[in-house]
Amino acid sequence: MTKIFEKDLAKTPANYTAMSPLSFIERTANVYPERLAIVHGELKQNWQTTYSRCKKLASALRQVGIAKGDTVAVMLPNTPPMVEAHFGVPMTGAILNCLNTRLDAQTIAFMLNHGEAKVVIVDPEFSHTIAKAIEIAALDPASRVRDLIVIDVVDSLYTGQAVKIGKYVYEDFVALGEPDFSWQYPEDEWDSICLNYTSGTTGNPKGVVYSHRGAATNAISNILEWDMPRHPVYLWTLPMFHCNGWCFPWTVAARAGVNVCLRRVDAVNILQAIKTLGVTHYCAAPIVHGLLVNATEELKKDLPKGVRAMVAGAAPPASMIEGMEEMGFDLTHVYGLTETYGPASVCVKHEDWDEMPIGDRAALNARQGVRYHLQQEMSVVDPQTMQIVPADGQTMGEIVFRGNIAMKGYLKNPDATSEAFAGGWFHTGDLAVIHPDGYIKIKDRSKDIIISGGENISSIELEDILYRHPAVLAAAVVAMPDPKWGETPCAFLEIKSNSKVTEQDIIDYCKLHLAGFKVPRVVVFGDLPKTSTGKIQKFELRKLAGSLKAIDV
Repeated sequence: MTKIFEKDLAKTPANYTAMSPLSFIERTANVYPERLAIVHGELKQNWQTTYSRCKKLASALRQVGIAKGDTVAVMLPNTPPMVEAHFGVPMTGAILNCLNTRLDAQTIAFMLNHGEAKVVIVDPEFSHTIAKAIEIAALDPASRVRDLIVIDVVDSLYTGQAVKIGKYVYEDFVALGEPDFSWQYPEDEWDSICLNYTSGTTGNPKGVVYSHRGAATNAISNILEWDMPRHPVYLWTLPMFHCNGWCFPWTVAARAGVNVCLRRVDAVNILQAIKTLGVTHYCAAPIVHGLLVNATEELKKDLPKGVRAMVAGAAPPASMIEGMEEMGFDLTHVYGLTETYGPASVCVKHEDWDEMPIGDRAALNARQGVRYHLQQEMSVVDPQTMQIVPADGQTMGEIVFRGNIAMKGYLKNPDATSEAFAGGWFHTGDLAVIHPDGYIKIKDRSKDIIISGGENISSIELEDILYRHPAVLAAAVVAMPDPKWGETPCAFLEIKSNSKVTEQDIIDYCKLHLAGFKVPRVVVFGDLPKTSTGKIQKFELRKLAGSLKAIDV
């Protein structure tokens, strides 16, 4: 029998439309046409112009044959064309594939072929890599990129030698488009909007597909987690190719904010932009925040108070939290993966934490926290039984997510998609506990647990101790083969430029804070290999640790 609330109450164009972040730029351009949208060097571009350029980009793409379901790749730093691509490409119904600018030509070639790109927009800094990648991709008998359309960007702030490799120059290409191009919202909010590739540390990278609905819900959640007001001034320190900048290109548009573009991340550029452009928000991996904390006092002089900073990746150590507070910055810790559109959980702070000692406050802020507003669930489960672990802060399980802020799946990889979504949850591979207050805390990646003489050692626990040492700038711990114990911890450290410390100093320090079997047997000093987003590449360190000889301590 039909219930009364199911009768004559159907979805219609009047009461239901597909969610899409494209609605954000349309509204902002109508409501705040003259508000500043993009700053890049001398360029200052308002929202009306930005919206018009996005429509022209979409129109021009349509003119060269781009249609719904096609892939448009971009290899760009954080510049205006990258902002525009986040709207102009999906306005055609096409899928935006932001390529990691730090990757080699071989990997890019795989992505171009696997994603079946029909257009690639490239910055002059990466022209050589793209040219080589296209050459490699074409060698594949099943190559889909033989007729790839290449569009060269010309950027006045690029100081290197610019070599054009494409058929079009970006500005000329955009000029071909109609400023009043009649773009359409997706027919279904489940339609794909973006393709992002995982790091591919084992085998080929996997292509993570985002939906319009997921992109919109995470962009809105970003606003809610930060209580982001209208007209924020957002500094692009986080690469836009990384999870589409954690969905912040769409977040900034929703709040009619300013995109402060930054070609290159360094302390001087960041602090100068904060002081001169009134930056209110930025996101970054811990290593970037560390650059600011460890900058000279002269560089940090006259910084405005109240800048909102978001950190993800490794948990922020006490020294970073203290340093950020001394600068007057408000740090928010988030957690997520490429498969969850970037951040999907947040360590929500409470007022009573402010009265705690820095060490206690840092321990609380280092947790991965609770689900984002528009994520349905986040929990920790026993991976064998799929039962939620007790909230005792001790019982470990795997972090899982469920809800709107989870990928559609892996492109052309149904087996990996099925495995990732086993049991109705997205499996992160991160091992964690649930504290009595419901907050989740990562203990380690499943592959990063060190098993020494039958005892489990958490690399994250050891890294937390190492970060407390006043001389340590960055730390990473991996397993090192040991003939007696099977594995022992090996610590890789970056030391602050004005500090001096020996291997024995570090070992003695760890002995004061850890059980003897957890103390690293070897300490290696030097620059740590990092991804373009500042994450430490542990797989590279494992290779080094595998060639080191264990020593007795």
